[in-house]
Amino acid sequence: MSVTPQRLNVERLETEHARRCSVGESPVWRAAENALYWVDIPAQTIVRYSLAHARRTEWALPERVGCIAFDRNGVVLAAMESGLFAVTLDEPADGVRHGTSTVRLVAAVEHAAARMRFNDGRCDRQGRFWSGTMVQDPVGREAAGKLYRYDAGAGLSAPVVDGLCTQNGLAWSPDGRTMYLSDSWPTERLVWAFDYDVDDGMPTNRRLFANLHDHSGRPDGAAVDADGCYWICANDAGLLLRFTPDGRLDRSIELPVSKPSMCAFGGSNLDMLFVASIQPAGGVGEHDGCVLVLNPGVKGLAEPEFAGVL
Repeated sequence: MSVTPQRLNVERLETEHARRCSVGESPVWRAAENALYWVDIPAQTIVRYSLAHARRTEWALPERVGCIAFDRNGVVLAAMESGLFAVTLDEPADGVRHGTSTVRLVAAVEHAAARMRFNDGRCDRQGRFWSGTMVQDPVGREAAGKLYRYDAGAGLSAPVVDGLCTQNGLAWSPDGRTMYLSDSWPTERLVWAFDYDVDDGMPTNRRLFANLHDHSGRPDGAAVDADGCYWICANDAGLLLRFTPDGRLDRSIELPVSKPSMCAFGGSNLDMLFVASIQPAGGVGEHDGCVLVLNPGVKGLAEPEFAGVL
């Protein structure tokens, strides 16, 4: 089905002088702080932007970080290269841009190949943390990526899904009973849906949800709105695509970046959509690498916290 892309008012979250990310990913809205967090993967950095104070703060980490979540005390659960880490972020003094952090390994991972790291991830509706791995090779296709589950009691699971090239697109339906997962490698470009057991945290009945070979771009990071629709960043196409729960594309929104990477709902009413982006290898545009914000006319869901104390 062809859907004409919409042109909405899309703005930068920050001023034009803010540092751009090389690979901006994993935007997470923290309602308690009225702030958006995200990561810059190659820079090994967590970034926070306070909307109330128009203030940016950065924290350097010892490894590349693919995604983050928070526990109820504000400690970060960060999926990096060698495993999952609990990261405590200090609050720097007024006017200080760079903070310090305390980093502690909570779960190591045995990768299936060299040069691997965690990529996309988030918590399910019950507060279990999920993230997948990928080989850090922009050219060669290597399906060594695996999807893992982590919870405070059982620790890091055995691989739940394997055979992934570039794991992406994790999200859950509003009732938590459908899990979404994508592979954004150029020859894959698929989004799957699973039945999800909210009691034991196991996905079953894997099925094709959306084939982006039929649309535009590669399926990168995602979010689900209050109506249960699945929003996916169409990387390389400069679009946001929304699919209804039955897998039908019903909206397409143009973005002023070529490589949107992941979206997240936020704001006081969860009616703002934040979009992280990547700077392409050649021909960087005016907004590439920036975080964008728009009002899509629908509300999102609060991002679940990790159900444990890190």
